[in-house]
Amino acid sequence: MKINTDPKKINELLTRGVDEVIVLESLKKKLELGKQLRIKFGVDPTAPDLHIGHAVPLRKLRQFQDMGHQIILLIGDLTATIGDPSGRDATRPILDKPAIKRNMKTYIEQAAKIIDMDKTELRYNSEWYDIPNFTKFIMELTSKITVARVLDRADFQKRLKEDSDIQMQEIFYPLLQGYDSVALKADVELGGVDQKFNLLMGRKIQRKYDQPEQDILTVPLLVGTDGEKKMSKTYGNYIALMDSADEMIGKAMSVPDNLIIEYFELATDVSIDDIEMNKKRLKKGENPRDLKLELAESIVKIYHGKKAGAEARENFLKMFQKKERPDEIKEFDLAGKSIIETLVESKVVSSNSDARRNIEQKGVKLNDKVVEGFDVKVKSGDVIQKGKRFFIKIK
Repeated sequence: MKINTDPKKINELLTRGVDEVIVLESLKKKLELGKQLRIKFGVDPTAPDLHIGHAVPLRKLRQFQDMGHQIILLIGDLTATIGDPSGRDATRPILDKPAIKRNMKTYIEQAAKIIDMDKTELRYNSEWYDIPNFTKFIMELTSKITVARVLDRADFQKRLKEDSDIQMQEIFYPLLQGYDSVALKADVELGGVDQKFNLLMGRKIQRKYDQPEQDILTVPLLVGTDGEKKMSKTYGNYIALMDSADEMIGKAMSVPDNLIIEYFELATDVSIDDIEMNKKRLKKGENPRDLKLELAESIVKIYHGKKAGAEARENFLKMFQKKERPDEIKEFDLAGKSIIETLVESKVVSSNSDARRNIEQKGVKLNDKVVEGFDVKVKSGDVIQKGKRFFIKIK
């Protein structure tokens, strides 16, 4: 495939949705020369579901791919058993291999919504770590970096000050991620801003193994729909890649007004010129709701297609402007179940406690009437509504 060296494309690659490039001039020169680069992005399959925050680096990876470069999706099936300490106040729980295997499968399926897997080099770091002479290897690797250098990272410094534990496997983690770049002969590595220490470690380890140092490109962490914390299932402020079109558009419409432009930049395919136009529209006093609806539809189009995006938009307008229910409501065979069981088994909520909390906050309706208790039973034909955007019907 011919390498795209269009200056405009290179500039967008290095600026749109980018927090930092190390070293900018080095990477820019390589891109201008038209040599195919090996672009590494590593993920530990610690959870089965991805959200559009996870998609930010994947979308940047796709930009490199579309310009003709070789992208590498590295699945950290070995490092996932250790747990990345980045941004953590405590040691991550160790995952077992069956859980990692399940997560790997769903992660790859969801990543395929963004990158072209047929043109992607899919690798697993167990290839070079699951070896008979691993002890010898780890002794060699650890001899190349001092403990003081590893403890420099802010996460560890914070824990040391708070007298919190740092497990030995966490000391190994950045070294192993760094060696991944050696094994793959990476020219560039992508990651979130919270990964900067690990990405820099890759440069140091490559230098120790007499390899050219990789350039680094970091992307921002997408703020969740609550407008406060980073997007995470833990905080319930996420838009999942596997959400339905109606769920996606409903969640996107709850994004705070001050994040509309950031979401356009990080989470959509809308052009830079159009984003600049949207900034002007907001400054002129246009209703943010109108731009947010365009944002929501743009997000849905990426994961469900243009037609689904238009239909989800129309459904949203029917529900919120015309005060109508959506044309199609998912049906579930849950007659005779309690309202708690119904909400959980239909996956409208994530847990029993989540269901109780929504009921206590008067956020659940049964046939347009607020549910007052936990023991209410549902019957065939009932319509349950959670919040403003989630509807289910009992078969």
